[in-house]
Amino acid sequence: MSSLPLLVFPDLLLLEDFKGNFQIFFNSVYAVFENDFIKNQPKYQGQKVAVRRYPEMDGLHRTFYHITHEGEDEANRQPDIRRMERIPYPKFMIQQNLHPEILIWKNRRGKDERILLFNESENYIVVLTERKGFYLFITAYVVDTAHRKRSLLKEYEAYKKAKTA
Repeated sequence: MSSLPLLVFPDLLLLEDFKGNFQIFFNSVYAVFENDFIKNQPKYQGQKVAVRRYPEMDGLHRTFYHITHEGEDEANRQPDIRRMERIPYPKFMIQQNLHPEILIWKNRRGKDERILLFNESENYIVVLTERKGFYLFITAYVVDTAHRKRSLLKEYEAYKKAKTA
């Protein structure tokens, strides 16, 4: 049993708090991203976490676009309100990575080894990859299906089991 307090996530940034004005909401979401990842980069295991800017998508940092828009076709992703509302979560999870409620494991995607940080109660995942001297923030999103959550937890358990074998 851990003596750490329960993990309390930052408040969501809700569209209704902006009286439904999407442009003001969007600008506020971007301001959080800019503050959290451009002006004040978080650290993971003592190294900075950087974001991709290029190639820009609709004039936006590539990472911002990826974590706030949804869709299979990278060039035609659509804004995702649920992703935008959770814009404070990625930096929070990276900074709280030692908390037992943040499950961490590695997997492979193509040639990259990815680091996954997952919180079951919020159903939220952050994906990083290690580069020489820093970590690169790949994506973050809400895990919105029970099947996907089970799959992630199964992958986590297999990773833990392999590490202790």
